[in-house]
Amino acid sequence: MDIARYSKLISPKDTGHNEQREARLLERCPPGHEGKMLVDKPATILDASGAIITWYLPYALTDTTQKEIREATNLLAPSLEKSVRADGNWRTNQKWFNRGSEDVGATPGCINLSPAWFQQGHKNVSDPEVSASLKGPSCESILKAIARPAAIASAALRVMHPEQYWAGLRTLSNREYHATGTEKGAGKESHS
Repeated sequence: MDIARYSKLISPKDTGHNEQREARLLERCPPGHEGKMLVDKPATILDASGAIITWYLPYALTDTTQKEIREATNLLAPSLEKSVRADGNWRTNQKWFNRGSEDVGATPGCINLSPAWFQQGHKNVSDPEVSASLKGPSCESILKAIARPAAIASAALRVMHPEQYWAGLRTLSNREYHATGTEKGAGKESHS
């Protein structure tokens, strides 16, 4: 499959639930192999051009780290619950969020957790702000709970997509510069 070509053929309206549409996409962008392949050890999956489209890393996260992630997710439950609405858009409409017969513990929903969210649709707001989901009373608890898992994800991004990793660091660095008006550490007085 050529993932670049495939990405040009799909749109946000493609939900994966229209069988005819999915068949046409599969016809135009075949997977490049016959049948199903079982992958049971660490691997990368490449598209037709050689670009890595999937990293499969079984057991990369320890049981302890997985527990931390579940606990952090539980802190997000109130925000996740509020996000799903009967009249929601394609990201938040309740028909896309069904609990299975077994409750696995995670509350279904869709929220944005961003330290630099652009306030689209608001007049005269040019600087990014912290997303609304990180402004509540439990914000500090959530940030503390996700600190180590986020560091692990950041390290993985550094290996898997270095350009995106460095772009993110530059963005955060520029945000700090714009917030303080100085480069990090510049202009700070020493108090002895």
